[in-house]
Amino acid sequence: MSTDSYVSPFSTRYASREMQFLFSEDHKFRTWRRLWIALAKAEKAAGLDITDEQIAELETHRDDVNYDDARRREREVRHDVMSHVYAYGLQCPKAAGIIHLGATSCYVGDNTDVLIMKEALELVQGKLVTVMGLLADFADKYKALPCLAYTHLQPAQLTTVGKRATLWLNEFLMDYEEIEHRLSTLALLGSKGTTGTQASFMELFHGDESKVRGVEQAIAESLGFTRVVPVSGQTYSRKMDYQVVSVLSGIAQSASKFAYDMRLLASFKEMEEPFEKNQIGSSAMPYKRNPMRCERIDALSRYVMVDTLNTALTTSCQFFERTLDDSANKRIAVAEAFLGVDAILNILMNVCDGMVVYDKVIRQRVMRELPFMATENIMMDAVEKGGNRQELHEKLRVYAQQAAARVKGEGEENDMLERVAQDPDFGLDMEALKSVLEPERYTGRSAQQVTSYLEEIIRPLLSSWEGKNQAQVELTV
Repeated sequence: MSTDSYVSPFSTRYASREMQFLFSEDHKFRTWRRLWIALAKAEKAAGLDITDEQIAELETHRDDVNYDDARRREREVRHDVMSHVYAYGLQCPKAAGIIHLGATSCYVGDNTDVLIMKEALELVQGKLVTVMGLLADFADKYKALPCLAYTHLQPAQLTTVGKRATLWLNEFLMDYEEIEHRLSTLALLGSKGTTGTQASFMELFHGDESKVRGVEQAIAESLGFTRVVPVSGQTYSRKMDYQVVSVLSGIAQSASKFAYDMRLLASFKEMEEPFEKNQIGSSAMPYKRNPMRCERIDALSRYVMVDTLNTALTTSCQFFERTLDDSANKRIAVAEAFLGVDAILNILMNVCDGMVVYDKVIRQRVMRELPFMATENIMMDAVEKGGNRQELHEKLRVYAQQAAARVKGEGEENDMLERVAQDPDFGLDMEALKSVLEPERYTGRSAQQVTSYLEEIIRPLLSSWEGKNQAQVELTV
């Protein structure tokens, strides 16, 4: 590989070979040829003078694109589609006259973009399912392990490690459902002509509208689509790009939330991403175990989320039936949004397959905060012994603040229970108070919520993917 010119990090460090192939020149130009073959077949079936021999010639050279001929021609005519029409015609002299018949450039350009987005969404969806499966197994394993839950990034009550994992998982489920919706509504441009009126096809078929509509539907069906856009200018609405990239942005948002949580948990020493035997965490500090995978997820997610603005602005700037200020932008923005999300999912699969839980640290941190969280239970027990609720509530408030000041100001252990035990108004000794401090008593329905969620929603979805190719990944860096 050359080292004296720019190479995208998506190609060398992040994106998978499968996703890179989908946005490669080879895949694009081979898809153009599939579309030209589909057009010729549909036009022949509708009665145009196109022979089986011509179609066979086109199919023979569908995948062996003669790039040198196309590049030479493009230097002369400055038009990529017509250059490839010319190059294909050199290989298929008998069919040269019927290639691209009645079509405009967007017939191959836009339909190819839709086909590639569909394939790329399907690849993304498969990897997302793998991530969801890993998180589901993790949530099930740790569904009953109590841990601190936070509001405002301050300890609030208890939850469980598995219940928190379902929060991550549920956001990815929402993204999965968005992909499902987008795949079910994705439509080809079809064969709409220069300004979307199909005038050239009406001319070809001597005003026979049913044949024009039939050609378009036949093209769509031959490429695995049931729908074409009902109306358009020369291009499909660029809002379609925005909608697809918005789905990718949603995945990036979910991934970023997960990664930020993991980075915070790593700083608490409660959980960690995988850390390999020979991995170096810091060039200066040998002891460091930096969460570099999750940091990379956050970095790439930021890129994808911001990229959505590209497609939004492009959508808003299209004049009338079409302008060309979309082309240079969209071939970068859409491709790199997919490459970015592909990279994010690759890292997610790696992280979710090897998350480390430090249950003793989690327990230790829970026990430091639990006396504060147990105040209501302590008060109720004391009231049962004859105490006054209002007076006890005020005393607990004061003791809690004093204990918190000791923990924060002096770095000492939480002594709230000792303060309560020494107050005769509570009528509770240390043994009675310690019996209140069982973390499992304060996690509510966390474990049951995990079980119900997995059994009712997640496992059925995962079961529907059994037998399909499960995404696997090995990170390059």
